Amino acid sequence: MTWSILARDADGRFGVAIASRFFAVGALCVHTQRGVGAVATQALMNPLYGPAGLMLLAQGHAPAAVVAALTATDAGRAQRQLHVLGAHGPGAAHTGSACIDWCGHAVHDGFSVAGNMLAGPRVIEATAEAFVASAGRPLAERLLAAMAAGEAAGGDKRGKQSAALRIHADEDHPQLDLRVDDHAEPVQELHRLYDVSLQRFQPFTACLPGRHDPVGVLDRRLIEAHIERFHASRAASA
Repeated sequence: MTWSILARDADGRFGVAIASRFFAVGALCVHTQRGVGAVATQALMNPLYGPAGLMLLAQGHAPAAVVAALTATDAGRAQRQLHVLGAHGPGAAHTGSACIDWCGHAVHDGFSVAGNMLAGPRVIEATAEAFVASAGRPLAERLLAAMAAGEAAGGDKRGKQSAALRIHADEDHPQLDLRVDDHAEPVQELHRLYDVSLQRFQPFTACLPGRHDPVGVLDRRLIEAHIERFHASRAASA
């Protein structure tokens, strides 16, 4: 019912983008953990895969072993799809034999794409191609470009309803976590929300308490100055 992309960048961030003709696809399908990895569970999805998969990754198991362990004990594995990306090395994926066509996955260097009930294999291919072609841009923007390309190639063959984007950096909470739960054009709306997040949300949250600064920035003048520097830096790199 869905297609998604998991990715890891050189700074250790994990990113996930997902879209579906199903309500609130970001609610139970997307799982990430700082320094550990990312998991997407799809098709007749099993929400238990997320926490269990991240726990196995944290214990040092490779993504292929994680996929094997999760599916081995699941009597519904033929109807499940998942892909897993760890902090290092290649990811891994599973597309059950009873998933609805078109269904499949592709594991690449530092990212993977998987989908089911799609218009055809071109959805997966276009998503991957756009991600690769956008190298050098911020991870979130690469994921958005990839999903737009997949949608242009046909996306979910039943239509559109929801989408989500998550970026997990060096904090226990996500750096960015956007969801479009019910919308006529969810991928476009996700991109709009990302643009809105750049106005104040992203630079503001960088001033909050975190693992390396338990107090954060308390002076509102300094927060405003940081927001101004954030926009000046983006304008200079545009």
